[in-house]
Amino acid sequence: MATSGDVVRVAAMSDVHYAKSSAGALQPVFAKVTEQADVLVLCGDLTDYGMVEEAKVLAKDLTSTVKIPIVGVLGNHDFEAGQESEIAKILTDAGVTVLDGDSTEIHGVGFAGVRGFCGGFGRGALGAWGEPIIKQFVHEAVNETLKLETALARLKTEHRIAIIHYAPIQATVQGEPEVIYPFLGSSRLEEPLGRYQVSAVFHGHAHKGTVEGRTSTGIPVYNVALPLLKATYPDRAPFWLLDLPVRSAARDESSEERRHGGRRASDREATGTPRLSA
Repeated sequence: MATSGDVVRVAAMSDVHYAKSSAGALQPVFAKVTEQADVLVLCGDLTDYGMVEEAKVLAKDLTSTVKIPIVGVLGNHDFEAGQESEIAKILTDAGVTVLDGDSTEIHGVGFAGVRGFCGGFGRGALGAWGEPIIKQFVHEAVNETLKLETALARLKTEHRIAIIHYAPIQATVQGEPEVIYPFLGSSRLEEPLGRYQVSAVFHGHAHKGTVEGRTSTGIPVYNVALPLLKATYPDRAPFWLLDLPVRSAARDESSEERRHGGRRASDREATGTPRLSA
């Protein structure tokens, strides 16, 4: 049962890879999410080939089954056919808050989302040096990091949740072939997480990675790719459930905002970083 009062339950999953033939495939899972959580987070690769038709199938399953707020980002598969704008609109029309460098507040919890990008981790991260094409590649990771930082800075909430498709740390891609680590994420995405006291990070993309890890400052990071959750926890529904304690007043205020159409943090002036409660 979804909790109330001083706890918000966040369900997270990624890489559902909906195809034209996927109608109904995840409705039992979505039903369990509605029963057990207050918010659903989707971390990209929502479609298989980035086709509008695939997004419509997913949107129909979400609208018919999920009765709680949904927030998410797009992944690399959603860009494959160059229809990412149309996919975002279809999902938005279905009630999903699609984030791309902006933020939203639900039940007193702040969510900041970006797609992210690749480039590698730590000493193995690709540097912006040499040919212009290499610099452009690195610039994409830097730009996504700046978008994430801006989104986090706008939140005034007790808790901040970062939603990314690509991994911000190496620990949650371990299990994949080491040779492809540079294509699974970028440690640049980790940089703003500690500065803005993020409570947790959800990502996907690495289907054979590791579910749990932590940043260098101890922030929990969860790889919630659907194939990984199914393989790791075959006896459970394939979504991660996170309990967040929140002040009742903050939750009540956020619920009132949602009844009046809600508002994104990007609609307000950025403020300083609050400290999280102990």
